[in-house]
Amino acid sequence: MTSKSPKALYIFSFFLSLSLLLSPSNVEAQRKRKDKKKDDVEAKTPAPKKDKSIADLTKSSKKMDGLFTIYQDTITGSLKMVISKDQLDKEYIYFSQIADGVMDAGRIIRGSYRGSKVFKVQKYFNKIEFITQNTSFYFDPENPLSKSKDANMSEGNMASIKIEAFDEDKGLYLIEADDLFLAETLSQIKSPSRPGSSPMSFKLGSLSKSKSKILAIKNYPENTNMEVEYVYSSPSILNGGSNAVADGRNVSIKVFHSLMEMPDNDYEVRFDDQRVGFFTEQIDDQTSTSSTPFRDLIHRWNLKKKDPNAEISEPVKPITWWIENTTPYEWRETIKEGVLQWNKAFEKAGFKNAMAVKVQPDDADWDAGDIRYNVLRWVSSPDPAYGGYGPSFVNPKTGEILGADIMLEFVHFTNRVLYDKLYNNVGMEADEEPIMNDMKFCSLGSEIHQELMFADAVVSATGADDFEMEKIRKQSMLALIMHEVGHTLGLYHNMKASQLFSPEQLEDPEFIKGKCLTASVMDYAALNITRDRSKQGQYDDVSVGPYDIWAIRCGYTPFKTEAERQALLSESTKPEHIFGNDADDMRSPGKAIDPRVNTGDQSNDQITWSVDRIGLANDLMKTAKENFSKEGEFYEELRRVFYILNAQKAGAANTISRFIGGVYVNRDLVGQENATQPYTPVSLEDQKRAMKALSDHIFAPDAFDAPNDLYNYLAQERRGFNFFRGPEDPKIHSMALGYQTRVLDHLLHPNTLQRITDSELYGNAYSLSSFMTDLNDAIFKKDIYGNVNDFRQNLQLAYTNMLVDMLTGKDAEKYTYNAKSMALYNLKTIRNMAGSTGNIASKAHKQHLRTLIDNAIKEVK
Repeated sequence: MTSKSPKALYIFSFFLSLSLLLSPSNVEAQRKRKDKKKDDVEAKTPAPKKDKSIADLTKSSKKMDGLFTIYQDTITGSLKMVISKDQLDKEYIYFSQIADGVMDAGRIIRGSYRGSKVFKVQKYFNKIEFITQNTSFYFDPENPLSKSKDANMSEGNMASIKIEAFDEDKGLYLIEADDLFLAETLSQIKSPSRPGSSPMSFKLGSLSKSKSKILAIKNYPENTNMEVEYVYSSPSILNGGSNAVADGRNVSIKVFHSLMEMPDNDYEVRFDDQRVGFFTEQIDDQTSTSSTPFRDLIHRWNLKKKDPNAEISEPVKPITWWIENTTPYEWRETIKEGVLQWNKAFEKAGFKNAMAVKVQPDDADWDAGDIRYNVLRWVSSPDPAYGGYGPSFVNPKTGEILGADIMLEFVHFTNRVLYDKLYNNVGMEADEEPIMNDMKFCSLGSEIHQELMFADAVVSATGADDFEMEKIRKQSMLALIMHEVGHTLGLYHNMKASQLFSPEQLEDPEFIKGKCLTASVMDYAALNITRDRSKQGQYDDVSVGPYDIWAIRCGYTPFKTEAERQALLSESTKPEHIFGNDADDMRSPGKAIDPRVNTGDQSNDQITWSVDRIGLANDLMKTAKENFSKEGEFYEELRRVFYILNAQKAGAANTISRFIGGVYVNRDLVGQENATQPYTPVSLEDQKRAMKALSDHIFAPDAFDAPNDLYNYLAQERRGFNFFRGPEDPKIHSMALGYQTRVLDHLLHPNTLQRITDSELYGNAYSLSSFMTDLNDAIFKKDIYGNVNDFRQNLQLAYTNMLVDMLTGKDAEKYTYNAKSMALYNLKTIRNMAGSTGNIASKAHKQHLRTLIDNAIKEVK
């Protein structure tokens, strides 16, 4: 065999391998291996995913047709919602109210309305979005500026939810809806913590997604309603809340949500006028050059005449009220009468039987929280926030009232004492009418509660029978119902209405019989309780007032021309049409400059009326122990009456104090017939009268005197460990000083002192120096040179500290220079008066005063 080179051997091996590789058998084997590998790869690669249909994703769900079709999974309870193409970019109204809650959570309580807003449903690629619309502005569509109507205005993207399925043939989108309703997406439920709030105060925990749940779904063609229970959980808490809270770690708040179709009707908007008081939607005209570019829309129902040509016609659809089946039987007729009283006003506006009343059947298949029904509801809450609350919800774009409820608290027609109101607040705290979470509370029921307890004391002490007290309760119930119904018709408070009659007219039973005792049931007037019991007539309103009739005419009359409406509005100058709301919050010291705008007062001579009310309370105090100590019972009734009588005196003192530095305000237009100037200071005579009344009845050494043997019996009934937080003895001096310093808080408020000086420029004759000198004399002159009793020692020290604070306190910069000068002048006057006379306690007190003043003067220097 011939030898071959390595290169030749390599070439030979290559071609041999190639021939074997390309042989028919090998080619087929390789093909089979490739096919097998391809099959293996294809087997491992999933087939293209087929989109699931709406039917696929809802096969285990219950379908509920309505405005927005809802699917609820029958196993998990989770929600899905269907949005149709024709619902995109349309406007809807969202509204919510509290189905049940607790006061501890921040007045989140049954029946509280949370406000309404407009939203749109929009599609963004593969998402459905719920966008809150800004309804606060108006642009004239004829003005080129309207093209920029969205500039620098924010809408609110409440939710952006992925589309789960799309039915192209029917134009339907399916989305998950749990987060829309089970989270605080549509409305904030939990109140935010206030800055500086105590770590020991009650607080809701975090929203628990696992515990929160849908309680009920009711779907209708024009609205989708949902009741949701939100559970707020915290693993540990410092404050477990009141007895109303079973477990502070897990608190339930139940909320009704409603998504409503935007009304498409012939409702005519009506603009606000400051001379009459309606709730409004505030809207600014961004294309107006006016100083007041307002297009505020009043709240009112869409009442239309069946016969537009008739002077008086029944409405196409009356405003129908339902008395909830929880209402005590004995009150149902009175409640019905209170609602129907408003038909007197509507008849003057051209409508017959505008208001209708029905009773909810015991077997009704609808809940009182159903927005399709206007319901007068009753509750007996552990810690009531109000006595009556008449909210309504509206279309924010037009002001049309779409529904209303009235919540009534049973406690305010009992003798249960809310001591925090009687003792600490005198029923006049600044937060009595809060705006919180878009809801407005009405505290008339609280006022009536105190007035009823006072009336009960008067009636009991003067020997009247039970029939008299029942008459008072019925009249008060009637007045409360008329007031709250008035709110649901769109009317705001009228705290100036008590100016209608004089004290003499209110003491004439025949004159006041069958009337509203004020110009309007929308006031918070005191009960008409006469000191001379032989002159006692009607106690409260039994009819709507002349202002109420005029206001309903202004809001609801189908005017043929704007001139007709303006002619009616021009009647605002009539005495019986007097109006002043509580927008300036007259309950707070230093605010609400017009003393006629007040609560718990009566008559067009409030100073005389208040002094008379103080005298009546003092009369009853003399015989309180004899009249209110019942054999076989403890002394709780006597204690209750003691605090009620003192609270009446304190309330009257607050009324009197508003005249000092007061300015009467009128809203008449330029050129209006019988118009008066906007600002008129209270006369010197009345301001001096007010100062004398305070000096004689509130600041005097004997202002809070009571029979000495009364104090030994002011005991509260023991219940378990209810005295654990503090000693049970009555804090008599603290109570009296609290009432006195509340008056001083107003008189020495920076706003009041500045107003006294400023108003000297336009008619005020009671100068700051005269007022401050008179106040100093009232608090010191009667006893500073002799013995000073404990009540006066407390008052004098509190007043002196207030003067010192005006000079060196944290709010000193809020006071004008001339107010500070008078504070320093008065301190030096007190220093000169406070010698070393009197008994040892008085000498010690005066030495204390001198030391305080000396230290303050050093600091001022």
